[in-house]
Amino acid sequence: IGKEAIAATHTTPDPFELNYLLGRMVEAGCRHAFMEVSSHSVDQKRIAGLRFKGGIFTNLTRDHLDYHKTVEAYLKAKKGFFDALPADAFALTNGDDKNGRVMLQNTAAAQYTYSLRGMADFKGRILESHFDGTELEINNRQLFVRFVGRFNAYNLLAVYGAATLLGMDKETLLVNMSRLIPVSGRFQTLRSPNGFTAIVDYAHTPDAIKNILTAVHEVLNAKGKVISVVGAGGNRDKGKRPLMAQETVAQSDRVILTSDNPRFEQPEAIIDDMLQGLTPEQQQKVLTITDRRQAIKTAVMLAQPGDVVVVAGKGHEDYQEIQGVKHHFNDKEEIEALFAQMQ
Repeated sequence: IGKEAIAATHTTPDPFELNYLLGRMVEAGCRHAFMEVSSHSVDQKRIAGLRFKGGIFTNLTRDHLDYHKTVEAYLKAKKGFFDALPADAFALTNGDDKNGRVMLQNTAAAQYTYSLRGMADFKGRILESHFDGTELEINNRQLFVRFVGRFNAYNLLAVYGAATLLGMDKETLLVNMSRLIPVSGRFQTLRSPNGFTAIVDYAHTPDAIKNILTAVHEVLNAKGKVISVVGAGGNRDKGKRPLMAQETVAQSDRVILTSDNPRFEQPEAIIDDMLQGLTPEQQQKVLTITDRRQAIKTAVMLAQPGDVVVVAGKGHEDYQEIQGVKHHFNDKEEIEALFAQMQ
């Protein structure tokens, strides 16, 4: 608020904190508040009493099943947000996601879609991909953005659609989009002195891992190898662990399974759960190193010029949570320290 940065403990705060923060924003002269509304917050009525001008649905993939138990319950929670939108609001959904139309079924809000594949109110197309950014076409206008991957193209389409529906001038909007800088830990690219690339990303679900590795291959175009470092969080949805390993192995030349906030579980047990999703043949390309620092170091040592090292799961996080204690750890810092030793 203003120049004050307030650390968040939840994606969506509890009702008291949320309304307190929104009240402070109004007092500070804020006219728009863009917030991520989590499925937990809808289910727990943390946003009760708020009147939204619009809602955006990006996609729905397996996540938070430790809380919702089933994908159907997870979908119902998401849909509950759109069902509650008033008639003077807009509902903007991803037309390429199978659940995009589901979100619109019972909403009173004005309905809009965005798409990279079919007809939509806001239509996009990827023209060219680089590790430095993407050439995009949105509603027949071209621009270069400093974001990589199809998933980011979808997000930018959602931004364009929402801003347009809120009345922003389209030319000004495109200029501002071209100036956007990716946040820390989201497809963050680091160049090594030895001629390979490292990418730090928050991907911690099967679909997110698939998206990040697909984006890497779109840029690489079979001109280098992909070495991936991946772990799964402790005391969370165990069902996604083998799926994460499957998605990683499917698009990587070498894989290192490691720790990622094991919390109160044993890292070895989590890695064993991940290995259950792989055939003996697939396991031949996998190394298991529970120490995340050593796992990253090993990946960097294996990389050759033209290769890509993907370190997924933590992204912007600056800690490793073990037995209730958060120890300082940041993937980007670890990679930068290794690169400094190469010079």
